[in-house]
Amino acid sequence: MKLKEKLELLHELEVDQKPLWGKMTSQHMVEHLYKTIQASINEIFLEVFTEERRIPVFKKLFLGSRSLPKEFMNPAIGPDLLPLEFASLESAIDELKKIIDRYNTFFDSNPGVKTVHPFFGYLTKEEWDIFHEKHFRHHLSQFGLID
Repeated sequence: MKLKEKLELLHELEVDQKPLWGKMTSQHMVEHLYKTIQASINEIFLEVFTEERRIPVFKKLFLGSRSLPKEFMNPAIGPDLLPLEFASLESAIDELKKIIDRYNTFFDSNPGVKTVHPFFGYLTKEEWDIFHEKHFRHHLSQFGLID
């Protein structure tokens, strides 16, 4: 996964930096990325919210070239911010780096495994790679770190 180079951009975040849209703080955003990777390697389990018959359409749309939508309310999270898990923004970034290593180890040790995404159903590592790249890009742009 090519996320490691995007992690360096996170060091430009300020603790009190305001997003261009949405209500996440910079630390909430980093922890959100962390939790999404946790889900992709079965460290946390989410249910699939999408009707099974609609999953192929969602996969085609959102795993293609289309950007992720702004101001999207994730039903796995709800309308409120989750409590912060880590002591600081810097420690959240450090934990995100570690979980990316665990992500790679998980899929190297479990070739062919599919894990649950709440909207797209069961994804392969290749599909998760696409999703995580888009998801990181989406949230980095939310905080003005990339266009």
